[in-house]
Amino acid sequence: MSGHSKWSTIKHKKGAADAKRGKVFSRLAKEITMAAKLGGGDATANPRLRTVLLAAKAENMPKDNIDRAIKKGTGELPGVTYEESRYEGYAPGGIAIIVDVMSDNKFRTVAEIRHILTRYGGSMAETGAVLWNFEQKGTIAIARSACTDDEMIEKAIDAGAEDVSSDGEIHEITTAPTDLYAVVKALEGMGLKAESAQLTMLPKNTVKVEGKQAESVLRLMEILEEHDDVQSVYANFDISEADMAAALGA
Repeated sequence: MSGHSKWSTIKHKKGAADAKRGKVFSRLAKEITMAAKLGGGDATANPRLRTVLLAAKAENMPKDNIDRAIKKGTGELPGVTYEESRYEGYAPGGIAIIVDVMSDNKFRTVAEIRHILTRYGGSMAETGAVLWNFEQKGTIAIARSACTDDEMIEKAIDAGAEDVSSDGEIHEITTAPTDLYAVVKALEGMGLKAESAQLTMLPKNTVKVEGKQAESVLRLMEILEEHDDVQSVYANFDISEADMAAALGA
């Protein structure tokens, strides 16, 4: 497993050890508000809202938080006006990076993202420079203890998924973007609860990183994700199990 899948595994394991639930809820609230603002507060008629609500459910986000975020988007409650932006860049070793942000001041945010990239050995890139190497997909994480690898493949196929990758403690199921909601519901009907479900950008081609370079890339990914305006970070690195274990302090 490589690229986003490796990063998902790292975040999944690290997430169990650190207390960042508040930051996760904050990001989800922003996305819910934006989705409701653009497409209305009815999830049945708003695919984007329906998708982010899947993620919110997987993270056990309180219903009150969800309702409040929706009402801010529909204008029933006052809220901050956010603007979405996507930045492209490179990590050490020429690793392609995409950074999705939601900010109330995009000029401040782009300056801060550029500073982080430069400080940690990366650089900003022009629009389109790395985006061509990624494609949008739905990804679902299910605990590997829930079923065997062969059972997961069979169930995922029956549910309408495109691919399955089992590594470490999770099964990662890949779907077409428009099929994410249906596949999650189908898997739930088979007794498999999603630990996460989201739209993501998966790399078509990956670059191997190891040793110090791997540490540098992972450090940059972490710093970017810690920024308050950053919603998601995607990259096309491939990392060995040994270097991933080192990054996790295992």
